[in-house]
Amino acid sequence: AKLMRDLVFDESERPIVAQFFTSTPEYMEKAAALAAELGFDGIDINMGCPDKSVEKQGAGAKLILSPERAVALIAAAKRGAPNLPVSVKTRLGYNKDILEEWLPKLLAAEPAALTLHARTRKDMSKVPARWERVKRAVEIRDELGSKTLILGNGDALDLEDAKKKAAETGADGVMLGRAIFGRPWLF
Repeated sequence: AKLMRDLVFDESERPIVAQFFTSTPEYMEKAAALAAELGFDGIDINMGCPDKSVEKQGAGAKLILSPERAVALIAAAKRGAPNLPVSVKTRLGYNKDILEEWLPKLLAAEPAALTLHARTRKDMSKVPARWERVKRAVEIRDELGSKTLILGNGDALDLEDAKKKAAETGADGVMLGRAIFGRPWLF
């Protein structure tokens, strides 16, 4: 009951997407089914979180090192919520940029969208986001004939900057993160 109070949202706030992390496909399937039952509009799987407690469970950015498990999680979410779009948020790689190997594996699982944080897990936010890699992700997607939307993430300053980054890379959209800090009116 306490959790449900935090999950109340107004229809004007839609679409509402539930974001989950786990390394266990069975848990993902159950969580996705619950999200569908609760009226969420989509499922997002966090495969980029660098938090040590998340990674300790084999989840978040640690999934970059286990592509088979990552693909199994996408399939599990689709089984649990067959009528909801499933998306993924991830990074260029764990210790190094492996976009060329990592992205095709995720795209083969056909997520509705993929948000690419244009840094590795090792980079954290210590280096500038590499938006040329978002452009390459779009190229890879197009080369493979995938219908997955590609969204870029990292160092977008405001809506104008996000639109510019999307135009320069061909990305279908941009996620704003730290840009919102201190500016809740940004959107």
